[in-house]
Amino acid sequence: MAATLPNPSSSHFQFDRTRQAAPQVFEHMRDQILSLVLPPGTVLSRPELALHYGISQTPVRDALMRLAEEGLVDVFPQHATRVSRIDVALARQAHFLRRSVELEIVRTLAAAADAGLVERLRATVTRQQHMLELNDLAEFTANDQLFHRQMYEAAAVPDLFALVRRQSGHLDRLRRLHLPIPGKANAVLRDHKAIVDAIASAHPDQAEAALRQHLSGTLANVDEIRSRYRDYLR
Repeated sequence: MAATLPNPSSSHFQFDRTRQAAPQVFEHMRDQILSLVLPPGTVLSRPELALHYGISQTPVRDALMRLAEEGLVDVFPQHATRVSRIDVALARQAHFLRRSVELEIVRTLAAAADAGLVERLRATVTRQQHMLELNDLAEFTANDQLFHRQMYEAAAVPDLFALVRRQSGHLDRLRRLHLPIPGKANAVLRDHKAIVDAIASAHPDQAEAALRQHLSGTLANVDEIRSRYRDYLR
């Protein structure tokens, strides 16, 4: 499968001239991989990517090296670079990490019952609901991530959000495959509402139970996902 990365100008990508190019290419390509715009198996040509971004091959090479470190691409020296298939074992490890961190976060937040946080979380859920009505799964997913980031920030551990995100590339892609399956998006909304209600009511045990329910769905349905996207999983 040849690389079909959209022209940066057509995908609303612009370089921030105050930053180095390589990190920006890495971030953009990572988003393209996680959103499955670049699906597993896509061949990534360094010269073609450099042409797409209008830069030299050096920052593209550096970006691909960072993607390889996260296991999102497989590099075959002197041969090719491909978007990696989703590794279910690595997705399970990322899930374990995320669950461990976020269970403590929701307990902490429920113990505090911050009305301002509850208002922000409810607003995010409302935006998610609107995006689902528009069938805009990309923005639905962006608001899903925002919902969780808001909780990390409220618990005063924003750096842990970045750490978990770095480890979650395989899990995030698996979740993106799961999202269009009937019932999944509505389940995400239901779970988010339950988490917010538990935080608002100052019930740590209920918040923990709601989060466990929320994070269990995708891996519990991995066989169904594999049956639909067999070529995407390893």
